[in-house]
Amino acid sequence: MKKLLGLALFLLGLYCLLLLSDANARSPANHFNLGRRIGLYGILTLGAGCLIISGGIDLSIGSVVGLCATVTAMLLVDHRWSPWAAIPAVLALGVAIGLVNGLLVTKLGVQAFVVTLCGLFIFRGAARWLANDSVKGLGGRFGALKYALYESKDVLGLPMSLVIFLVLAALFTVFLHLSVYGRYLYAIGGNEQAARYAGVATDRYKILAYVLSSGLAAFFAVLFLMEQNSVQPTNTGNFFELYAIAGAVLGGCSLRGGEGNVLGMLIGTAILWILPNLTRMWGVPSQLEYTVIGGALLLGALLDERLRRRGERRGVH
Repeated sequence: MKKLLGLALFLLGLYCLLLLSDANARSPANHFNLGRRIGLYGILTLGAGCLIISGGIDLSIGSVVGLCATVTAMLLVDHRWSPWAAIPAVLALGVAIGLVNGLLVTKLGVQAFVVTLCGLFIFRGAARWLANDSVKGLGGRFGALKYALYESKDVLGLPMSLVIFLVLAALFTVFLHLSVYGRYLYAIGGNEQAARYAGVATDRYKILAYVLSSGLAAFFAVLFLMEQNSVQPTNTGNFFELYAIAGAVLGGCSLRGGEGNVLGMLIGTAILWILPNLTRMWGVPSQLEYTVIGGALLLGALLDERLRRRGERRGVH
């Protein structure tokens, strides 16, 4: 709880600095765009956060986004599928990828880092091969769907991506904090062997965590495509796994597993996107955006380690 309060105060401080930095920072347009970024990338953070809580990691998230966005564009435009058929098919693809990742980790005993690192290359290569390295665009055929997802401001003036994220966050709050299945994920991440001895079907729930991560990456891919209106198989999704993991870690999810909560993931994602917004307002070159994010992530990791050691000392005494 103290960590969450500290994160909330840090976020509040950043937001106050942002408001004081420049008149443009206080504009409704900047707030709308900031909310859009937080909502969109928060979807990835939820999936990565659940997986980290269970003790796993997924380095293939960005490549899954690139592959699923490419497949979505090709189904809609090249093969002229209906959105009501194409989108479920792409979501099923994301679920299947998560299922394969989970099976490789649990049944074959391959380390998650290795499995998902291989996936990072495999899915990126598959996207490039399917599209022959060409840009795939939606054109104007799906303007109504794009408007409904990203240009409508009818939901209390909030970006649609933020509304979708908040709905998902509420569902994940119930799943992680109010259901026995969520407690199983925490137990597995905290001590997998003890959870197994307690009768938890550890393999089943670890697979579920991978399915959630890749499934949400596929869902993100559809939303991202509707926002951008095109996909570049060579680079769409690059570094997105780092945004997802960084948002979760900044929000208090420990890479050791067993720690984290949905509110922290929301705060972590907000910090992740307010920081570069603030630095741009201060005139810091956009090329340093990754440097700012990396520095914030390092500070978060140092804080987590300090709190862990303090807790261990108290436990000893």
